[in-house]
Amino acid sequence: MANSPASSLAIAAFTATKDEAGLFAISAAYGLGFSGIVPAYVVAVRELFPSAEASWRVPTLLFVSMSGMAFGGWFAGALYDHFGFYAPAFAAGALFNVANLAIIGFLVLRQAREPRLPAVLPA
Repeated sequence: MANSPASSLAIAAFTATKDEAGLFAISAAYGLGFSGIVPAYVVAVRELFPSAEASWRVPTLLFVSMSGMAFGGWFAGALYDHFGFYAPAFAAGALFNVANLAIIGFLVLRQAREPRLPAVLPA
């Protein structure tokens, strides 16, 4: 699942969708927003960590994020199979997004509290 307020809105819109055309329209909008998330992961890793560590951090990040997305698809299917309709699957997606946003908020607050060292410019 994507970790942004827009994805939370998209998932909320999925729960209100009553027909196939609406499902396809929301899916298309969600896909356009999602297309920028994975490249942003790599940019964030490069910004936050030394480039010497990118060789293991980027693949680990992509593996974990893609595994989470695969689990989300499987879990949504399992919920649909159990309940027979999509609303519980979309509600679970919204709940996972809220949990992701809470974790991101915690990390941002933690990072803001840490003193930053001044950047040393090469001579």
